[in-house]
Amino acid sequence: MNTETKVGAFVLGCMALLVVTVYYASHEQWGSHAVSYKTYLRYAGGVGPGSDVLFGGITVGRVNSVKAWNRDATRIEISFEVKDGTPLNEKSVAKLGSVSLMSSPAISITTGAEDAPRLKPGQAVPSQETVSLDDMTRKLSGIADGAEDLITQIQAELKGISGQTQTLLANLNDVTGTTNRRQIAEILGQVNTLLASQSPKIDRITSQMELVSRDADSLVNRMGPLVDHADATIASVNGTVAGISRTVEETRDPIKQDLAQLQSTMEQAKAVMAGIQTLVQSNQENVRQTMENIRVASENLDQLTDQVKQRPWSLVRIRQPKDRKVPQ
Repeated sequence: MNTETKVGAFVLGCMALLVVTVYYASHEQWGSHAVSYKTYLRYAGGVGPGSDVLFGGITVGRVNSVKAWNRDATRIEISFEVKDGTPLNEKSVAKLGSVSLMSSPAISITTGAEDAPRLKPGQAVPSQETVSLDDMTRKLSGIADGAEDLITQIQAELKGISGQTQTLLANLNDVTGTTNRRQIAEILGQVNTLLASQSPKIDRITSQMELVSRDADSLVNRMGPLVDHADATIASVNGTVAGISRTVEETRDPIKQDLAQLQSTMEQAKAVMAGIQTLVQSNQENVRQTMENIRVASENLDQLTDQVKQRPWSLVRIRQPKDRKVPQ
């Protein structure tokens, strides 16, 4: 036997030993200590015999066969085996998965629930479909198409908003221009001048109204005794007329009527004066409030004038811009 034959025999022996070792190791790991289960999926992309079976992310078995289910042509029957003692239960869910993006597809089974009944060997594990790459690509294409339309619409709306913003800024520039600021300052100055010039008159009117109220009170007080004296005079006239002879009888009735009219007139005058007094007293507080409101409005206008002069940008911005830092 030459050297080449010996080398060839050695290589064949090593290969046979390797095959036996692999078969023995796999048989010891999955064969005599493995339990078979099944699951059914509509999409089993990339899964084939020998693919890993994961339980909670841990490799616990391998796929034995992948074929179309004879009972339902829309489903794929996947037979696999896992290590004996793997706690598959009725709440466990099998789905298509992988350990990482670069790894081969595998059957991933969730751990389920602790109190759920355990599955018996040969039973089917409940399954859950996953989104395939084709479906994902189709959805992304639809999203991209919709995004293009949305971007086009947004661009059109942004053009309109930009135009409106420019118009608004132009209007604000006109409003806050030098001419308008000068006019506002002149108006506020005129208002201040008007208030300053009219304040004494308003004070005099208020004082006169108070004097009128006091005079009305005094007049009403004076009219009271006069009416009482008129009543006494009418009574005495009635007594006097009763004692006069029949020759004066004809002149008594007109005098009596005149005195009655005089009494009625005095009563009406008394009622009118009382109404004037009530009106003046009820409106005195309103007049004071009016004066106070005019004074507050004058102060607010002064504050607005100062604010516009000092910070004209406050008509456009809500917040005050930050002070610029002093360069170091």
